[in-house]
Amino acid sequence: MRPRLLTALVATIGLLAAGVACTPSARTHIVVTTNILGDVVREIVGDEARVTVLMKPNADPHSFAISAREARTMQTADLLVYNGLGLEEGVLRHVEAAKDADVPTVEVGARADPIEYQDGDAAGLPDPHFWTDPIRMQTAVRLLADEIVEHVDGVDADVVRQRAKSYQVELGELSRELATGFAGIPADRRVLVTNHHVFGYLAARYDLTVVGTIIPSGTTLASPSASDLASLTTAIKTHRVRAIFADTSQPARLAEVLASSARVTVRVIALYSESLSEADGEAASYLAMMRFNTDAILDGLTG
Repeated sequence: MRPRLLTALVATIGLLAAGVACTPSARTHIVVTTNILGDVVREIVGDEARVTVLMKPNADPHSFAISAREARTMQTADLLVYNGLGLEEGVLRHVEAAKDADVPTVEVGARADPIEYQDGDAAGLPDPHFWTDPIRMQTAVRLLADEIVEHVDGVDADVVRQRAKSYQVELGELSRELATGFAGIPADRRVLVTNHHVFGYLAARYDLTVVGTIIPSGTTLASPSASDLASLTTAIKTHRVRAIFADTSQPARLAEVLASSARVTVRVIALYSESLSEADGEAASYLAMMRFNTDAILDGLTG
């Protein structure tokens, strides 16, 4: 083979190899526990890195489990992103195993200015449901961009940071939409009853009041007592609650039984409070989920 032709062939092979090495599919990837944070991470990285999301659509973050293969994936990631503050109860031991394997990890909830539960079984503990506040999600986006740039080899830092800034703008627009919508709720109707403590951040941001939960806990794995249900029934009557909001990942049976036992007309309305829907569903992204929930809450409180 002629020297010039051989040189050109070697150079071509080198370029092709470099191209393959730089594609997201050829890299060790980012692993994310919850599908809400998974959607946000994908918005930030775009095509810069692969993203594996462990939690399936319509799942419960408190109870979902993973396979041995997925656990191994966590231990070979460039970066492991998890909500934390006790949310992913079924996979936290795998998160700890990944840390022991020296995988860079980021507990997003712990760094998004968490608040504490005010009552119920979890009173005094940090509330992990920070994503119901879009302003805190802006903080999370900035944090995630920094962690991705630092730990995920091969990403274009400028692209990641620009995508993060653009997404933060969208989150700001979302928050303004929510503020406008919730501002129109009359003062005597600005109360929420949910299946468990999940909307503390939303209530604090937009001047709503959570007057009770069916499960007086921060997790869906707890169960209400007879006295808990009796107290909640009293709160429903006292505040003339019009709707109970139940998560789509949990059966609404308990909420319906409570509505019946309260002997008042109370609607049971499903929200995507802790999980996204399927890709063709009503809440396929974080932004879509928040808008769907806002519309449903407004309908339940003012309809």
